[in-house]
Amino acid sequence: MTRPLERIMLVEDDPDIQAVGQLALEAVGGFTVQLCSSGQEALEHVPRFAPDLILLDVMMPGMDGPTTFEALRTKLADATPPVIFITAKVQAHEIAHYKQLGALDVISKPFDPMTLSETICGIWMRG
Repeated sequence: MTRPLERIMLVEDDPDIQAVGQLALEAVGGFTVQLCSSGQEALEHVPRFAPDLILLDVMMPGMDGPTTFEALRTKLADATPPVIFITAKVQAHEIAHYKQLGALDVISKPFDPMTLSETICGIWMRG
């Protein structure tokens, strides 16, 4: 990606992962972070927050990550921010499926909070 990565939306239903992710992205990475606890909440906040990137949990109650991604694409069309899925399910065929959906990449949980921002920046640069 040519533009700088500054604003990240973290869509995650687990409060512990939200806390670790927010700390890792803000304190270590220096990013501005918007937390959302559900896909529905993400859909509501995306237009106002205008993230450069969305970190999207795959397994959430109600609207899962892939469904949320599709809803964002429907709502925002070409203005949909790039998405990186985060999930504990990282079999090769699952990762391939998420990339076929249009995700930049997949980060496995649990992630290392000290290297999360570096990992995301590497993915962003490959973009």
